[in-house]
Amino acid sequence: MTIPYVNIHTHRPADREIVLRTAGIHPWDADKEEVASILPQLDRVQAVGEIGLDRVRGAAWERQLLLFREQLRLAREHRLPVVLHCVKTFEAVMRELALCEPRAAIFHGFIGSPEQAREALARGYYLSFGERTFASPKTVEALRATPPTQLFLETDDSPVPIGTIYARAEEVRGETVRELQQATLKNYEHLFGKYNG
Repeated sequence: MTIPYVNIHTHRPADREIVLRTAGIHPWDADKEEVASILPQLDRVQAVGEIGLDRVRGAAWERQLLLFREQLRLAREHRLPVVLHCVKTFEAVMRELALCEPRAAIFHGFIGSPEQAREALARGYYLSFGERTFASPKTVEALRATPPTQLFLETDDSPVPIGTIYARAEEVRGETVRELQQATLKNYEHLFGKYNG
């Protein structure tokens, strides 16, 4: 049986991939949209995202924080997981999650340290790794240590195919691509229900 690739966050969907349906206001757009704009979509999506905080670019900090809090509240009210954008804001994101705990949280494009990974994993959150992972020895270490039950892989906006990301994760983790596909599919189904592709 062919197992599809779960590509938990991508800007370039491709055949034979499972991708999420999401709605959310990115911190880069926090000064351009209001939370009310995503309300009509919440009945048709699987997660609220990509949402979060960014110290490098985006709207003013207070505006990002306000929108992040509002979207966490919406996700909680609708019992939806969140897909997180977190750039140089790990501690602040973790604080906000603790104040308004979502049903589940996925740190997309995780490029943090092993210590940050351990903290997020201890809270039951998921980590998703992509192309940028392999440029950081600390993040490679975090990928290696992430339990298969809390792991996702992604392409984000990279043109690299998802199969290549899985192959590179295989080299780091010592699990076969098929085992990684099975693990990420199981995690997907745990959060979003049975896949009937």
